[in-house]
Amino acid sequence: MVAAAGFVFAAVVYVLAVLTKAGQTIENAALRGADQDDVDQSDAAWDALGQITVYSLAAAVVAVALIGVLRKRWDLTVAAVGVIVVGQVVVQGLKRFVLPRPALVEVTGDYAHNSLPSGHTTIAMTVLFAAIIVVPWKWRGVMLFFVLPWATAIGQYTLTAKWHRLSDTLAADGIALAVAALAAWWLQRKGSLQPYTGPRRAGRVVLVVFWSVIAAVSLALGAILWGFPLAEEGLNADEWVIYLGAGSFASAGSLIAALTYLACWRRIG
Repeated sequence: MVAAAGFVFAAVVYVLAVLTKAGQTIENAALRGADQDDVDQSDAAWDALGQITVYSLAAAVVAVALIGVLRKRWDLTVAAVGVIVVGQVVVQGLKRFVLPRPALVEVTGDYAHNSLPSGHTTIAMTVLFAAIIVVPWKWRGVMLFFVLPWATAIGQYTLTAKWHRLSDTLAADGIALAVAALAAWWLQRKGSLQPYTGPRRAGRVVLVVFWSVIAAVSLALGAILWGFPLAEEGLNADEWVIYLGAGSFASAGSLIAALTYLACWRRIG
C-alpha cells in the first residue's frame, strides 16, 4: 500500500505541476524567487549538492553494505543496496526517456528541459531508507539524528540552488518511498523481518515527535505562503513568497516520506 501510494503521489505531482500551465507558472516563479535568496544560502546549497557525486554515492553504498555484512544479514544488505541502485535507475530512466515537459509557458534555457524526478533528492532519501533497513533497531535513532536532517536539507537545497523545481523533489520523495517499501515487502515475504521486543527508547520517541512537528509546521507554512497570495493575486503572486512556500513544501515532503517509512519499520529489528 505504501509503495502504491508513493508511485501514485509522484504521478499526481507530475500531472499537476508539469502538465498544467498553472503548475509550470508557479514553479517557474519559485525558481525566479530563488534569485532573491541570500548568497550564503545559495553557496551552502551548491556546496551540499556538489558533495553528492558518483564517488560519494559509491561510498554510501559500501557503507550500507558493510553494516549489513557485519550483521551477517545478506538479505538486508541486498535490499538496502537495491533501494539505492534501483531508485537511481528508475528516476534517471523517467527523467531522461519517459516523462516529457510540454512547453505550456514561455521559458528559455535549461528550465525548458524536464528535470523530474530529482536524482539528488532520490539519492538522499534512498540512502536514508537503506540505512533504516540495515541499521539495528537499537541504533536507528542515532542514525536518524544524523541522516534525516541531511536528507531533508538536500531536497530544499535543490530549490535554493535552482537545480530542480519543487515537483522534482516531491516526485523523487514518492518514488524513493515506493522503491524502499517494495524492498521491505520483499523482506517480509521472505520472512526476514522480526519484531523487536525490547524496551522503548525515549530519545527516539522525542526525535520522531520533534520531526513530526517540524513536518506539520512546514506543511502548514507552505500552505499559508501559497494559499493567501495565490488567492489574492493569482499566478502573479510575489515570486519570493512562492519560493519560500516551495521550500517549506519540499522540507515537508521529505520529512513525511521519511516518517512514513520509519513507521513501517516500527519495532522491527
